[in-house]
Amino acid sequence: MNEAFKALADPTRREILQLLRDKSRNAGEIAEHFNISKPSISHHLNLLKQAGLVLDERQGQHIVYSLHTTVVEDVIGWMFKMMKKNDTEEEQS
Repeated sequence: MNEAFKALADPTRREILQLLRDKSRNAGEIAEHFNISKPSISHHLNLLKQAGLVLDERQGQHIVYSLHTTVVEDVIGWMFKMMKKNDTEEEQS
Protein backbone atom coordinates (compact mmCIF):
# COMPACT_ATOMS: atom_id res chain seq x y z
CA MET A 1 0.00 0.00 0.00
CA ASN A 2 3.00 2.32 0.46
CA GLU A 3 3.55 2.34 -3.31
CA ALA A 4 -0.06 3.44 -3.78
CA PHE A 5 0.38 6.38 -1.41
CA LYS A 6 3.64 7.38 -3.11
CA ALA A 7 1.84 7.31 -6.46
CA LEU A 8 -1.05 9.36 -5.10
CA ALA A 9 1.32 12.02 -3.77
CA ASP A 10 1.78 13.48 -7.26
CA PRO A 11 -0.97 15.76 -8.65
CA THR A 12 -0.39 14.61 -12.24
CA ARG A 13 -0.92 10.99 -11.26
CA ARG A 14 -4.07 11.90 -9.32
CA GLU A 15 -5.39 13.68 -12.41
CA ILE A 16 -4.61 10.62 -14.55
CA LEU A 17 -6.64 8.51 -12.12
CA GLN A 18 -9.53 10.96 -12.43
CA LEU A 19 -9.41 10.64 -16.22
CA LEU A 20 -9.41 6.84 -15.97
CA ARG A 21 -12.33 6.95 -13.56
CA ASP A 22 -14.47 8.17 -16.46
CA LYS A 23 -13.24 5.60 -19.00
CA SER A 24 -10.26 3.51 -20.05
CA ARG A 25 -7.81 5.36 -22.29
CA ASN A 26 -4.57 4.80 -24.17
CA ALA A 27 -1.44 6.81 -23.39
CA GLY A 28 -2.03 9.23 -26.26
CA GLU A 29 -5.55 10.03 -25.06
CA ILE A 30 -4.22 10.62 -21.56
CA ALA A 31 -1.35 12.79 -22.83
CA GLU A 32 -3.83 15.09 -24.65
CA HIS A 33 -5.00 16.33 -21.24
CA PHE A 34 -1.55 17.45 -20.10
CA ASN A 35 1.08 19.94 -21.12
CA ILE A 36 3.99 17.56 -20.49
CA SER A 37 5.94 15.18 -22.71
CA LYS A 38 4.64 11.74 -23.66
CA PRO A 39 7.67 10.07 -22.00
CA SER A 40 6.68 11.85 -18.76
CA ILE A 41 3.12 10.53 -19.10
CA SER A 42 4.52 7.05 -19.66
CA HIS A 43 6.62 7.39 -16.52
CA HIS A 44 3.56 8.41 -14.48
CA LEU A 45 1.54 5.53 -15.93
CA ASN A 46 4.32 3.11 -15.10
CA LEU A 47 4.42 4.26 -11.47
CA LEU A 48 0.64 3.97 -11.22
CA LYS A 49 0.85 0.47 -12.69
CA GLN A 50 3.62 -0.55 -10.25
CA ALA A 51 1.47 0.73 -7.38
CA GLY A 52 -1.39 -1.45 -8.60
CA LEU A 53 -3.69 1.53 -9.17
CA VAL A 54 -3.83 1.10 -12.95
CA LEU A 55 -4.16 -1.94 -15.18
CA ASP A 56 -2.93 -2.09 -18.77
CA GLU A 57 -4.16 -4.24 -21.64
CA ARG A 58 -2.85 -4.41 -25.17
CA GLN A 59 -5.57 -3.75 -27.75
CA GLY A 60 -4.05 -3.93 -31.22
CA GLN A 61 -1.27 -1.37 -31.47
CA HIS A 62 -2.33 0.46 -28.31
CA ILE A 63 -2.04 -0.23 -24.62
CA VAL A 64 -5.24 0.75 -22.87
CA TYR A 65 -5.06 1.84 -19.25
CA SER A 66 -7.90 1.46 -16.78
CA LEU A 67 -8.45 2.14 -13.11
CA HIS A 68 -7.81 -0.90 -10.90
CA THR A 69 -10.82 -0.29 -8.71
CA THR A 70 -10.05 -3.04 -6.18
CA VAL A 71 -6.77 -1.42 -5.10
CA VAL A 72 -8.29 2.06 -5.15
CA GLU A 73 -11.13 0.80 -2.94
CA ASP A 74 -8.59 -0.72 -0.53
CA VAL A 75 -6.71 2.58 -0.25
CA ILE A 76 -9.93 4.54 0.26
CA GLY A 77 -11.11 2.02 2.85
CA TRP A 78 -7.85 2.38 4.77
CA MET A 79 -8.15 6.17 4.66
CA PHE A 80 -11.72 6.06 5.98
CA LYS A 81 -10.63 3.78 8.83
CA MET A 82 -7.88 6.22 9.74
CA MET A 83 -10.29 9.15 9.63
CA LYS A 84 -12.80 7.28 11.78
CA LYS A 85 -10.05 6.38 14.28
CA ASN A 86 -9.03 10.05 14.49
CA ASP A 87 -12.65 11.14 14.96
CA THR A 88 -13.10 8.59 17.76
CA GLU A 89 -9.89 9.75 19.48
CA GLU A 90 -11.03 13.39 19.29
CA GLU A 91 -14.44 12.54 20.76
CA GLN A 92 -12.77 10.77 23.69
CA SER A 93 -10.52 13.77 24.44
